[in-house]
Amino acid sequence: MLQFERQAWEQGVARLAGVDEAGRGPLAGPVVAAAVVFERAFLEAEQHRLLRDVDDSKTLTEPQRDSAFVLLTERCPMAMGVGLADVAEIDSLNILRATHLAMARALNALPVLPELALVDGLAVPGLPCPSQAIVRGDARSLIIAAASIIAKVTRDRLMRDLDREYPVYGFAQHKGYGTRAHMQALLQHGPCPAHRRSFRPVRDALGIRAAGGGAAGAG
Repeated sequence: MLQFERQAWEQGVARLAGVDEAGRGPLAGPVVAAAVVFERAFLEAEQHRLLRDVDDSKTLTEPQRDSAFVLLTERCPMAMGVGLADVAEIDSLNILRATHLAMARALNALPVLPELALVDGLAVPGLPCPSQAIVRGDARSLIIAAASIIAKVTRDRLMRDLDREYPVYGFAQHKGYGTRAHMQALLQHGPCPAHRRSFRPVRDALGIRAAGGGAAGAG
């Protein structure tokens, strides 16, 4: 999991960040990105295996992610930046550009900009520092995996906050993804301010409710 990190170090990069996002696919809530920077000596001394359970957030259960989040934020020498793009920005920019914006904000939230950012997925324009895109990077780079956990847990907590504000949608359970229960709630109650109206299932729910004479929104 340190192949790409070692390549960067060999090229003389001293301050290296991992960047990932969470929340591109859901129908509601913000998209959240995280950027993390570890001390090189800490990563190179991984014989203590403190980070043995840090992996792509999608492969971990929610309790495993929560435990890894606490480990990363409380026990590791790590700088962290979090950025998000809200629903209004997602609807006005589109989800891809909003994701890129969240990543740029995460990097800018670091105490010092890195010399290079390893970014999960495809190339990201407009970042405030040089970057290297790595397809499936969250499963191939330790620092990107760490960023994926920070982003995912942060977003899940935001969705639980939204669940308390708009309890009829079940955001705490599905985190805004288009599950059957979520779609049923959308059809019954209409979208709330946390829903992404540029996403087709949300528009379709609006259209169905309008055709049936229902209210156009909740909350």
